[in-house]
Amino acid sequence: MIHFPPGRPTHCCIDHAALCWNLQQIRAKVGPRVKILSMVKANAYGHGAVAVAKTLLAAGGDALGVATLDEGIELRQSGIGAPILVVAGVYGDQLEQFFAHSLTPVIYDLSGLTELDAAVDKRGATIEIHLKIDTGMGRLGLRASELDSWLPRLNALKAVKIAGIFSHFSTAESVDGDYTKKQLEIFTSVVTRLRGAGMTSLFHFANSAATITQPAAYFDVVRPGIMLYGAYPSPAMAQQIALKPVLSWHTKILQLKKVPAGTSISYGQTFVTQRESLIATLPVGYADGYQRVLSNRGEALVRGKRAPVAGRVCMDLTMLDVTDIRNVQQGDEVVLLGRQGSGEISADEMAGWANTISYEIFTSIGARVPRIHINT
Repeated sequence: MIHFPPGRPTHCCIDHAALCWNLQQIRAKVGPRVKILSMVKANAYGHGAVAVAKTLLAAGGDALGVATLDEGIELRQSGIGAPILVVAGVYGDQLEQFFAHSLTPVIYDLSGLTELDAAVDKRGATIEIHLKIDTGMGRLGLRASELDSWLPRLNALKAVKIAGIFSHFSTAESVDGDYTKKQLEIFTSVVTRLRGAGMTSLFHFANSAATITQPAAYFDVVRPGIMLYGAYPSPAMAQQIALKPVLSWHTKILQLKKVPAGTSISYGQTFVTQRESLIATLPVGYADGYQRVLSNRGEALVRGKRAPVAGRVCMDLTMLDVTDIRNVQQGDEVVLLGRQGSGEISADEMAGWANTISYEIFTSIGARVPRIHINT
């Protein structure tokens, strides 16, 4: 039974029972020794960071990962005391906030490391960081191939304590894992070298895809993201772990209108009825994250049946052709993402219509779409 909010009916349901199930599948896969750092950046991939983080920690998660300082502060202000890693780094004017909220920054270059060490030493304090190594992503991080040049700099640090060292896979979701194997070999050699030099940091590498397919990448910590929310990094991985979708997206029919053949629907006359048609208007649009690229391409569920998007998605409204669905009524529930009856539309399917990935589908759902948390 879906409980609609008062007023505008467009909303998302966040199923915490499914969230716990997904975390339990990860724990079963990695075992009790490996820590789970749950990625809740970007408002927990659009699911609601505070509520999701609390559930994941209560269900056995060990730590949290966010992208920005503000995301970390939001979690702290909600009463969360678990370790929080801020993966997009620290800017010079943010140092006081990292201290005030006990957040752990990621450092990815020597200049940033040196500046942070001097600033923290000047105040007579210490700070724990995680150091990012570039093993082939080509994004942030110290180049693994330059280990000989930066290792002595690590040994010279006074106030910075390196609590963790990690890297990020570029193509772990690929069926062809050659590049993933190459990155793993590089990082393993770095780990061996640093442990041999006496470093006792936590080492971590595995994102969702590697958590599913690369046990050798677990090291001390895994960093699941998209899989927590019940989506797979690639469809083939559904055979290797059973996940449950956490988010569903619902609305109701705002108006039903019977129109004759030859009627233009929405902007630009991109859809013209070829027969007498029944058109349903929904109170959802691209300002809510229902992307404009879904115009004349997407589908939604009405009475368990699929109805195609008719015409262009508008900022606040979207039309469906429900001519072939029996007994449709104004006020009927419409499912944009999720199950209704025997029908289902997954984030991966919607992503296929939009030529994108499920990550973007989730994180694009706007703030004006309420998240209703169920089974908490």
